[in-house]
Amino acid sequence: MTTPKPRLFNGLRTALIMLLALIAMTMTAKAQTIYVMDSGDTVRVTVFGEPDLSGEFKVDAMGRLNLALIGPISVRNLTTDQARQKIHDAYLDGYLRHPDIAVEIIAFRPFFVMGEVNQPGSYDYVPGMNVLNAIAVGGGLTYRGDEDDIEILRGHDASRVVIPATLATIVMPGDIVRVAERYF
Repeated sequence: MTTPKPRLFNGLRTALIMLLALIAMTMTAKAQTIYVMDSGDTVRVTVFGEPDLSGEFKVDAMGRLNLALIGPISVRNLTTDQARQKIHDAYLDGYLRHPDIAVEIIAFRPFFVMGEVNQPGSYDYVPGMNVLNAIAVGGGLTYRGDEDDIEILRGHDASRVVIPATLATIVMPGDIVRVAERYF
């Protein structure tokens, strides 16, 4: 004769499975939202105690910031912390004794919506945006737009990857959201 498993055990097992799924979703969202700089971003670089070296700079087409004294610094595919360290090291190399640097994004590069949307084009990025928001900004789907066939092109030129997307997929600055046409 087997003894029935207590209902408490089944409830705990279900709760544990749900908790693990939530943790996995959170980790995926965090991995998608690590932001790296690229052409079109506007960055504020503050060199504390040196107002002439501080200012707002646009990342140029080559992915560089042109800073006083040290010249162009490549920041493409760097986080703000990595860029801060790179700028710090450049100023430390014969220009400043103890540079204290801060780097922050003040304007993101645009994202793009194309395909079966009413107003395809380039739009200002808002942090936390997903595909549904991007399509809404682009005027919504056309009558032939297929919400089940959407992809995001992410990256720069040769390193660009195609990501199958749902309406809940996170959109990053510089992404191209492409909505396919449905046939029936």
